[in-house]
Amino acid sequence: MTLTRRSILSAGLALPVLGMPSLALAMPAADFAVKDTDGKVRTLAEFRGRIVVLEWLNRACPYTQKHYHGNMQGLQVSATRDGAVWLSVCSSARGQPGYWSDGAKARRWMEKNGSAATALLLDADGSMGRAFGAKVTPHMYVIDKAGALAYKGAIDDMASSKVDDIKRARNLVAAALADVHAGRPVATPLTPAYGCGIKYG
Repeated sequence: MTLTRRSILSAGLALPVLGMPSLALAMPAADFAVKDTDGKVRTLAEFRGRIVVLEWLNRACPYTQKHYHGNMQGLQVSATRDGAVWLSVCSSARGQPGYWSDGAKARRWMEKNGSAATALLLDADGSMGRAFGAKVTPHMYVIDKAGALAYKGAIDDMASSKVDDIKRARNLVAAALADVHAGRPVATPLTPAYGCGIKYG
């Protein structure tokens, strides 16, 4: 399915984010220093030489919820099994929907929902999200082994919050990972992300 502004508006769906500044494709991705649910500071430099997937999430967002009916977890398992690092990121500010007040609550959510992410980063001040230009949940990024941004955009090409639509969608992150693993340029490196706006403070 091809996403168009007219089709999205007529269907009453979330409008994809077309303007995604901050990071340029094929350029070094921004480093970061953000604590995970265990209080450990994680950085991009820590994973140098490995493919890294970044997934912005908000547990209160219906678009995040859609993909956590098994689709996101399956992609996490596949990616990490193939050697990639998967970092989920929550940039919801204190008092905003999806904010976690402590790491223990976030870990319980991960366990309850079967997350297979390498780590969940708690970016409540929004510094990492803003550095990457993340606008919605889910907003997806793939960084290659050289630390360059290879893909940014939507998880798939079906801008819907309906779980049943997943089986009809093309998974853009899976396609990007296949290209990166094969040493090919990503065929579709930039796509319009769709979902709930990130609740920065």
